[in-house]
Amino acid sequence: MAETVLSFVLDQLSTFLHEEGRLLGGLRQEVQFIMDELEQMRAFLREAEAREEDAQPTLQQWIKQVRDAAYDTEDILDEFVARFARHRATGFYGSVRRIFSSIKNLRARHRVASEIQSIKSRIKSISEGHQRYQSEYGISAQASSSLSAVNNTTWRYSRDDALLVEEAKLVGIDQPKKRLIPELLRGDDYQLKVVSVVGMGGLGKTTLVKRVHEDPEVRRHFPVRAWVTVSETCDFQYLLKDLIQQLHKEGNKPVPQSIESMTTTELKKIVKDFLQQAGRYAIVFDDVWDVEFWNTIKFALPESSHGNRVMLTTRRADVASASCIESRGLVYRMEPLSVKDSRTLFCNKIFNGGNCPGHLMDVSKGILDKCEGLPLAILAISGLLASKDVNRIDEWEMVRRSLGGELEGTGKLDRVKKILSLSYNDLPGHLKTCLLYTSIFPEDYEIACIRLIHLWIAERYVERREGMSFAIVAWSYLIELVNRSLIQVTKVFFEGIPQYCRIHDLLREVILLKSREQNMVTVTTGQPMTWPTDKVRRLVVHSGSSNNTQHHQQRRNYCFDHLRSFVTFESISPLLSKMLLSEVLGSSKLLKVLDLRGQETQEEIPNEIFKMFHLKHLDLWGTRVERVPKAIGKLQHLEYLNLADTRVRELPMEILKLQKLRFLEVFQPVVPSDDDYGYHGFKAPSNMGGLLALEVLSCMDASSGSTIVKEIGKLTQLRELRITKLRREDGKELCSSLANLTSLRQLSVASIGKGDDYEIIDLNHHHPSSFLQSLGMLILRGCLEKMPQWVAHLHGLLRIDLNWSRLRGEEDPLESLQHLPNLSKINFCGSYQGEGLCFKAGGFLKLKWMHLKRMEGLRGMRVEEGALPRLQILFLRLLPLLEELPLGIQHLSHLQRLSLYEMSSQLREKLLENQKEESEDYTRIAHIPEILIGYYTDDGEWREHRLWEEKKKKTYNLS
Repeated sequence: MAETVLSFVLDQLSTFLHEEGRLLGGLRQEVQFIMDELEQMRAFLREAEAREEDAQPTLQQWIKQVRDAAYDTEDILDEFVARFARHRATGFYGSVRRIFSSIKNLRARHRVASEIQSIKSRIKSISEGHQRYQSEYGISAQASSSLSAVNNTTWRYSRDDALLVEEAKLVGIDQPKKRLIPELLRGDDYQLKVVSVVGMGGLGKTTLVKRVHEDPEVRRHFPVRAWVTVSETCDFQYLLKDLIQQLHKEGNKPVPQSIESMTTTELKKIVKDFLQQAGRYAIVFDDVWDVEFWNTIKFALPESSHGNRVMLTTRRADVASASCIESRGLVYRMEPLSVKDSRTLFCNKIFNGGNCPGHLMDVSKGILDKCEGLPLAILAISGLLASKDVNRIDEWEMVRRSLGGELEGTGKLDRVKKILSLSYNDLPGHLKTCLLYTSIFPEDYEIACIRLIHLWIAERYVERREGMSFAIVAWSYLIELVNRSLIQVTKVFFEGIPQYCRIHDLLREVILLKSREQNMVTVTTGQPMTWPTDKVRRLVVHSGSSNNTQHHQQRRNYCFDHLRSFVTFESISPLLSKMLLSEVLGSSKLLKVLDLRGQETQEEIPNEIFKMFHLKHLDLWGTRVERVPKAIGKLQHLEYLNLADTRVRELPMEILKLQKLRFLEVFQPVVPSDDDYGYHGFKAPSNMGGLLALEVLSCMDASSGSTIVKEIGKLTQLRELRITKLRREDGKELCSSLANLTSLRQLSVASIGKGDDYEIIDLNHHHPSSFLQSLGMLILRGCLEKMPQWVAHLHGLLRIDLNWSRLRGEEDPLESLQHLPNLSKINFCGSYQGEGLCFKAGGFLKLKWMHLKRMEGLRGMRVEEGALPRLQILFLRLLPLLEELPLGIQHLSHLQRLSLYEMSSQLREKLLENQKEESEDYTRIAHIPEILIGYYTDDGEWREHRLWEEKKKKTYNLS
């Protein structure tokens, strides 16, 4: 965290000295000195932070001093810029203002000079500590290597425990074993095959693989076997020697005496030569942390035709896929225990396999909910509870309420913390900071990924990379944290793009502990006891109890001079919101992030906001704001403005002064509960093309004509564009503008219309082969006379939505789409007026998700064998004339869910009344794990049925 803050401040200092250095006068040399000293500390600080958790208190205190000094330097810098760099008016009155401002700010300049001198003195003192600690904790110092050795030894003992658990005590392992063992024994795979088991720490990956490795049938099949624990900080030579010793022991051969003096290359050759002569082998590499390990060890593993097998366990998805890709192996994602298995494991540990007493049922459920199926946590907490009196419900309740505190101590849950912390400690500095920032979100909160990455950007946690936007870099951070099993994706927007995510509850507790240690975020519900005495830099408000307002009135006013971020979650009480916001805006002159998302009582933008010179991020999504004042033009550093789901319909001309604006969303759903009917957009100034930094623009009203449509072509940085109320005659102009947008990833175009009655969108114009080749998602809302010809050439397209297209029978949309090589998601709503749809063999090879609804004329669907080979989800709704299941549905062998909502009564009754195994319909859909039938009764009541509910559901993954 400190290294990230320091890097950001150094970047700011460099930019400031280059652009604003003239304002410093005699202070320039002082600022340069501070910058040079901080730069010298950066490399050591990175290494020191990596071992902060196990370091001596003196080193931890030094890291805190650097962090605070970097923060304070940033404060002084920003205050200086806000005070002296903003008065650049021209003309006579501008000169008068500058003179008046110079006199007025003379005292302030002296104060800034004094503060810079104070920082310089602090930096000198901290630098002396840096030199002292470098000799003690230097990169090559013995202390650091011994520390790693201690950590690694502790971790090996921890993993060895997992290998000694008795088979009888294991729960939820039978099904995964049955899945993995056939992969090892399959006789038709004669080449080397890798099976990787991936998942977050504590899921039981090691335990599962050990049971598979020790299975009698596996032992018989593979005469040569070995188990190698890799761990986070492995000594590769030591690992190879260990492997050689195991192999020779298995083969009853003497270990070569010379291995102690061999090089890595020589050791790998010994392993390879032994395995080539030994016949069939099975080797496990447990706890692999990086791809480089696999890329190195694989050259010691011969690819003979004996059907050799390698198993890996890892927390990282990239390691799992990299190890399997060449051998076409299996990546098995380890899932948490089910509710039933979690309860069984819990009761086995505490009640010796008996049932939980009735008076402890509720508190036990609360504890298990917190564990979320993590076996390590269930076992650790069970061990803690086993020492409690089962007749004392208050003792159990205390454990449930204080799980976070238990993790903070050194008791029975300390091992849970250590194992979960390993993944955090392995992160590079910038990813540690990004993960810690997730502590702002409430417990069990479903995090909108787009919100998270834009907050990361606003907080300057995202590094600048040549040729890449901040947003693309931030997405790569999120994907990396997902791949490391630290963030769980709960919903995808379309292929490869997470929409919502969450953090495992116990991992969140670890993150909260670390966040508090570093004073990164202050979270409050308005209660007086939650207000800190330290400097508040990021204030996050969660909704709390109804008496929070009263508590807030009783406490004194707090000073938020150092506040950089103010973020609210859920709707807090109107009075508390007003009072808090008034205090924050009244004293937080350095505020950079203001997020009032979802505060429905917020009806206007407070005037104080427009005095926030440094404000970069303003999120008013879901508020009742109706108007954007002209004063918005004062926020010249604003990069993010979200007015989605507000009542704003027009932006003033002054918006064009925001030359750093990257993200602009202004819209409101026409029908709040149904996206199919589109959005109200905003009327933009006629020269909107002047906002050259824009990357996201949504949702612009194009009804004013070709002038505004032409402006779009000037916004060449756009990655996402949504426009509404496009006139038919402006279609050609829009296509000309789109030809300039070579970075566009998402495009949504709606014509003028109301309800399901839209005008024609005319986008069928000839364009070069490069037209929109970066496009990943296309949404067209409005009538189409025919599909635009260029759609069939969008080879990167992943998702397409056609709403109210009303294509005639002879204009089958499938013809244009079936051979798109990457298309994975289709959403048709009122898009086709023909009577039948045919999915031809060889078409839609990567489609996973298809949603068809509101096509009143559709009477039949046919799926030829070889079409839609990867389809997992089929959703059919409001197709009143479709009285039969799609012909050929039995060919959809990967279909996991079939949803039939508000379909014809004939089809519904046929399926509900005829579930016998000998029926024709049954045989065609028997392979589908989940079939849902939903409809409204004559009384307006919604009902939903699941066919063959007792059938075991399979898991499916849209990402």
